[in-house]
Amino acid sequence: MFMRATSLVFILCTALPAHAEDPRTKLSPGATATVTEVVDGDTVIVSPAPDGARQIRLVGIQAPKLPLGRKGFKAWPLSMASKQLLEKLVLNHRVTLHFGESRMDRHGRHLAHLFRDDGLWVQGAMLERGMARVYTFPDNRKLAAEMYASENTAHAAGKGIWGLRFYEPRGADSAPLLRQLGSFQLVEGRVRSAAKVKGRVYLNFGDNWRDDFTATLAPKSARLFAKTGVDATTLEGRRIRVRGWLRKRNGPMIEVSHPEQIEILED
Repeated sequence: MFMRATSLVFILCTALPAHAEDPRTKLSPGATATVTEVVDGDTVIVSPAPDGARQIRLVGIQAPKLPLGRKGFKAWPLSMASKQLLEKLVLNHRVTLHFGESRMDRHGRHLAHLFRDDGLWVQGAMLERGMARVYTFPDNRKLAAEMYASENTAHAAGKGIWGLRFYEPRGADSAPLLRQLGSFQLVEGRVRSAAKVKGRVYLNFGDNWRDDFTATLAPKSARLFAKTGVDATTLEGRRIRVRGWLRKRNGPMIEVSHPEQIEILED
């Protein structure tokens, strides 16, 4: 069941609703180019190549993944539909790159928000139609509040990926989560206890930290929370939704690297 959520970014700043102001005002403008190819639902190729790099990764979102030549990789549900929507939105359109923090990834792709000449914010459009979900990083968190607002609109309406169990938030029960190790998930539940040990914060969702689901923050991440005015240990007793890649450390675990990975749910 969908629960209304408030991202920590909304608590830390007085962000306006999505599109209440031009999101470009929070970013740095870059080059303008024409989209000549869509690789998948969050990656495009443009011409001319800004600074010699033709591939653009739509920063801040994650679309359903296609195999793209990876042996044994199964396409995620709606991956082709996501790609086709992005083609409708940008193929053969002129777009302007706008940057938040890091501008290039380790694969040599630009990390940019895309805006068409008519002002359409491509990331917002993909999220509003339910063909992508928010996917931020410590060094790329700009427009997180606006992106969550767009995602929540689609989620509440059951649009696109939000009509499929594959993408729905999971409960914090350990056994089902262990079957999802290695996948990107949204997990929600109540933080039963929170503790800081040698600078690392542990948010435990069960009584037995050796087996139950835990969200954990490395000391560097805990300091980032503190810089934005949040002591992560104060989340004890709160219902939250945390998103990230599921790993195993004792029980199932998500490593939280920045505040925008956590949303506070209404009780």
